[in-house]
Amino acid sequence: MHYQVVVIGGGAAGFFGAIVLAEALPGIRILITEQGKNVLEKVRISGGGRCNVTNGCEDPSELVNFYPRGQKELLGPFYHFGPSQMKAWLTSHGVQLKEEDDGRVFPASNTSETIIDCFTRYSRQYQIDLVTSSKVTGITHHNGDPYPFQIHTKQRVMQSQCLLVTPGSQASVWKMLEQMGHRIVPPVPSLFTFQIRDPRIRSLAGIQVPHARVSIRDTNLEAEGPLLITHWGVSGPAILKLSSWGARILHERHYRFELQIDWNPAWNLDEVRKMAINESKRQVKNTGSPPVPRRLWHALLQEMPVLERNWNTCTPSDLQQILDSITTSTWQVTGKATFKEEFVTSGGVDLKEVDFKTFRSRKVPGLYLAGEVLNIDALTGGFNFQAAWTGAYLAAQGMASELAAY
Repeated sequence: MHYQVVVIGGGAAGFFGAIVLAEALPGIRILITEQGKNVLEKVRISGGGRCNVTNGCEDPSELVNFYPRGQKELLGPFYHFGPSQMKAWLTSHGVQLKEEDDGRVFPASNTSETIIDCFTRYSRQYQIDLVTSSKVTGITHHNGDPYPFQIHTKQRVMQSQCLLVTPGSQASVWKMLEQMGHRIVPPVPSLFTFQIRDPRIRSLAGIQVPHARVSIRDTNLEAEGPLLITHWGVSGPAILKLSSWGARILHERHYRFELQIDWNPAWNLDEVRKMAINESKRQVKNTGSPPVPRRLWHALLQEMPVLERNWNTCTPSDLQQILDSITTSTWQVTGKATFKEEFVTSGGVDLKEVDFKTFRSRKVPGLYLAGEVLNIDALTGGFNFQAAWTGAYLAAQGMASELAAY
């Protein structure tokens, strides 16, 4: 079974890379091998089944700021193939898109099946072979052979001139790449929520604040954004950002640390004084427009006698305590919560060992890598998919140039 290219992994990067390559070199023999029964499963479930394909942030210098790992390496690639190019590619292949207020881009159909149908339709049109339930058990490479790669599964042995590795976060493939000379950065979870067992918020599940600032004590880690109180602790974009940037530090601390939350960063002592004047005859607990949702306001001040007093009886010390309870509250995190967002991993092939002009391995000639197999991960909002599209596209261009020279 001889191919110009074998692709390991029937996910987003694998399918996209194979299609782009087939368009660049018509008639080329390509095989996608997938260990699962179904292909494009992460595409299917992403974005709540809508598939957040990319983001409206099109300036590469801004775009890279959403990548805790890969920030420096992706700058050049995004100039060659970024969100605007991906949107144009999808549109030209029959996928209508829409951009939401927060910048996330989805199929106009609101279903990930639109993306899956597009990829499967073009893979059939270009006669790209596909095998499923086919786990790769070994990879060997022999310099000088006309088909230097041998890809072993239980069912068959395939040979190829180039190899594109896009299996996502797969330990068995990382081990094979390690045996071929690559260094693997040990994987740890990224994008997870925090467990907090604290009586102050035990009954507040579902309360959301629109803009909070969160930080981890004794580190430089800080993030801002909406925050949601859950049955198990805290979640929301602010927490997910913090978990992503702090993935390795938090793993080293076994997910036990002190979290500081500023529930309303715009609130300051002047605002508290104004409130004391405007609400002078009200009890603190009955404040007309508290700076956070009322139930949270009561919970954060519940241990303070001032909650039952009128504002006009509050001393300067009381006002400072009220401010501190909202802006510098401290919470003990006891673990990470496995939740639907947690399907991103920090770790993979060391980025120093990849040529980011083509996503070609610096260790093994003819080997290309894209997607989560690399030590690249991003925040939510379509950024992980964009890294996969960019890597797969440039890998396809690199393989096209290499194969044209055979």
